[in-house]
Amino acid sequence: MTTSEQTTGLPGPEVWNEAHSSAEFVQLRRRLRGFVFPMAAVFLGWYLLYVLMADYAHGFMSTPVFGNINVGLIFGLLQFVSTFVITGLYVRYANRKLDPIADKIREDIEGAEGGER
Repeated sequence: MTTSEQTTGLPGPEVWNEAHSSAEFVQLRRRLRGFVFPMAAVFLGWYLLYVLMADYAHGFMSTPVFGNINVGLIFGLLQFVSTFVITGLYVRYANRKLDPIADKIREDIEGAEGGER
């Protein structure tokens, strides 16, 4: 047992290095990035569109829809809606595609930890 395992109860660096270089970890990282980067780009593009329209399309954004509600207010509220939708999509994606791989990696690490004691 390494000194770090004796003091913290955690696996040593060799276990973590092995886990990071495993095929499962590479796949987990690829799947995470495959979701996060495109979704972040879409959200930032949507937000940038909102900001640019608010700054340069005053006439359109101030178009009344009903009562005191205008297009700009609706677009602003849709920013919140899109945030919740993206969060829900991520949770669903993580539960189906990421968590099974992460669980496998954790089991492997815990198995390696138990095997060295």
